[in-house]
Amino acid sequence: MHTGQSAVEPQDTHKDPAAPGWLAGLRGLPAALNLNSVSAGLVAAIFGCSGPALIVIGAAQAGQLSNGQTVAWLLAIYLLGGIISIFMGMRYRMPITGAYSIPGAAIMAAAFATFSYQEAIGAFIMAGVLVLILGVTGVIGRIMRWVPMPIVMAMIAGAMIRFGIGAVEAVSAAPLIAGLAALAFFLTGRLTRRVPPVLAALIVGLIVTLATGGLQTGATDLAFVMPQFTAPVFTLGAFFGIAVPLAALVIGAENAQAIGVLMAEGYKPPINAMTVISGVGGIVAGMMGGHNANIAGPMTAICSSEQAGKDKDKRYGATVVNGVLFGAFGLVAGLAVPFVMALPKPLIGVVAGLAMIGVLLSSLQGAFGPRLGNQIGAFVAFVVGMSSLNLLGISAPFWALVFGVLASLLSDKLTLEKRNESESRAERLPKVSSERSAT
Repeated sequence: MHTGQSAVEPQDTHKDPAAPGWLAGLRGLPAALNLNSVSAGLVAAIFGCSGPALIVIGAAQAGQLSNGQTVAWLLAIYLLGGIISIFMGMRYRMPITGAYSIPGAAIMAAAFATFSYQEAIGAFIMAGVLVLILGVTGVIGRIMRWVPMPIVMAMIAGAMIRFGIGAVEAVSAAPLIAGLAALAFFLTGRLTRRVPPVLAALIVGLIVTLATGGLQTGATDLAFVMPQFTAPVFTLGAFFGIAVPLAALVIGAENAQAIGVLMAEGYKPPINAMTVISGVGGIVAGMMGGHNANIAGPMTAICSSEQAGKDKDKRYGATVVNGVLFGAFGLVAGLAVPFVMALPKPLIGVVAGLAMIGVLLSSLQGAFGPRLGNQIGAFVAFVVGMSSLNLLGISAPFWALVFGVLASLLSDKLTLEKRNESESRAERLPKVSSERSAT
């Protein structure tokens, strides 16, 4: 059971909930490390260390980085992402999972046509400073707590639905490997509760991959070399061309998704602290040659889902496992990438999609319903979140929140502030009634 503030109690809109602390996280860690949490952490790590790593490698090749510089980039984002997971998971006893901005890595492939790697590193550091300032001032916390919950949940559903679609496409691309993995997932959930369905899907997928010869050598020329660190160069052009869009991606895509996912699962995330740690991660990663280590939306979704265990207080074990694996991957990045890339993409896609089922259901249930309010805004947020919209270098999840709020302001009968007040009063009624019944 949760021992903190009740989910229906009003809380200060400017402050984060109190952290249980390191000792509480350490004492509870043995119980939090169970088959469900370990398997969810493993799936999240495989997801984060496979396709996303290729995006980073592709961006590095576009910038004509040396092998040492590429390994330094991977070391920065994976090692620091792992440290963020362990730190936040243990301190707050929540599945607040760290990684890096995947779309942030994607935009660098084009940015290197204009900026040098030294200028990019300077922009990475500046982006971290921007995120840190927004977290320290509490601006992000105020904004996220003002946005109505149905709009946040709809944004999450729209952003995460691509994983469900990806699972279907994976079965179409590799019916034997992905199809049998999906079948194992559903049969395991039907037949037993002792084995996590997502773990069964992964094991069956790996067995079929090995049996059919689907394991291929990764197509990369990285060698196990020492990381080569590069001094930053700070320019105004790189600030506006890289730092500002990257900061917006970290806040509007990664943190917004992670915060919404945690809320959908019934947690009260420390919004300001999550932004602060993403800013610190951006600064340190930039100094090491990487673009931004921060709280990650997809990995948080996997580690906070029901696949990580029924008991929400123990799901942070999945985040700790993911953090350890992420950090280890970063330390041996030059050697590990070819082996991870040998896994067939359909297997990764179907397992990640299956792991998202619980998150998608919770998000959709929290977004749509006649009694929830803000339904037009929620629908707009959902379809924008599903889209590939990219304005001013900022991806769809951020704009889903913006346009969802605007749609509610223009179309819903009540203003957002009044609706939030009415929701708060309605939420407190069950608690008051239950207290009277108890007495």
